[in-house]
Amino acid sequence: MTPLDQDSLPPGIGARIVAGVNGLDMHLLEAGEPGRPALLLLHGFPELAYSWRKVMPALAAAGFHVLAPDQRGYGRTRGWSAEYDTDLAPFRFTGLVRDMLALLHALDIPRVHAVVGHDFGSPVAAWCALIRPDVFPRCVMMSAPFAGAPGWDPAPPDTLHEELAALDPPRKHYQWYYATRQANAEMWRCPQGLHAFLRAYYHHKSADWPGNRPDVLASWTAAELAKLPTYYVMRLHETMPETVAPHMPTREQVATCRWLPEPELAVYSAEYARTGFQGGLNWYRCQTGGDNARELRLFSGRRIEVPSLFIAGAADWGIHQVPRALARMQAEACTRMLGCHLVPGAGHWVQQEQPEPVIRHLLAFLAATAD
Repeated sequence: MTPLDQDSLPPGIGARIVAGVNGLDMHLLEAGEPGRPALLLLHGFPELAYSWRKVMPALAAAGFHVLAPDQRGYGRTRGWSAEYDTDLAPFRFTGLVRDMLALLHALDIPRVHAVVGHDFGSPVAAWCALIRPDVFPRCVMMSAPFAGAPGWDPAPPDTLHEELAALDPPRKHYQWYYATRQANAEMWRCPQGLHAFLRAYYHHKSADWPGNRPDVLASWTAAELAKLPTYYVMRLHETMPETVAPHMPTREQVATCRWLPEPELAVYSAEYARTGFQGGLNWYRCQTGGDNARELRLFSGRRIEVPSLFIAGAADWGIHQVPRALARMQAEACTRMLGCHLVPGAGHWVQQEQPEPVIRHLLAFLAATAD
């Protein structure tokens, strides 16, 4: 596998393959001079290292060596299994933290200046900072709040899915859909085509979709979760491509979408057309199946003690999809939370929709916590 073509990247960003990273050949986007303080940027689902393209040049210009890998299961990184029937252990959070430590070792970087994660990359960044604060001394979480390490008390019986299915209309939670055997094929080989599916999916979760007016949910119950848009709590018998299809933007909306024009979306659709989605979906299976919680109880009672920051779009329902997670992050999970910024004009894809304020918040945080 060759690195992403330079013509697909903004000036100042390079791409290469780093071999021998915890069993992976890891695809890495890079900006800035090696030897400068390093920033490690971790993408989410269904994204790639490419999702950081709009902020990397400015961070490099500010004096940082900026690193954005395609994480395990994604893009041009190789060495992971794309099968459903595979060992999920490498896809657990501890395995993903191990990947990042191995990447830094391969690059001869003993300590980054900060780790930054978006979406599913946000908890990876959080666990990096909680488990190895000596290597990750600053942490920025974006779009997905970190509610802390799981406790030892057994969870009460979970009847949520039966309650969701009993609603009118019947519903299901998207993460449990993502954990099903058929989800990968239904998205990868969807009737409208992969490019159109991703266009509708990204649009539906962005500030461009007028229904994204998030509010706090009171509890983890079917009645409360049913207030979420259908990309989070789906119709029971629909696939994700069927869920987002009614919200496909018009030709005029596509033509005027400055944060994700067609040539940039084509990078995503070409990568996922080759790999499918199963690598990223395996992350969800570790979460919904309880593998992460069982392993991470080892850190029960531990908190993130390094300086931390949270950034999300003001139109992002993701900050509330787990009730009370945002409040718990600020009050309990992080001892040095220095800010919680909700960016106007951005939905879930905050660093792509509104890169300028994201850059400002990142640089202000890094300056405020300078050694």
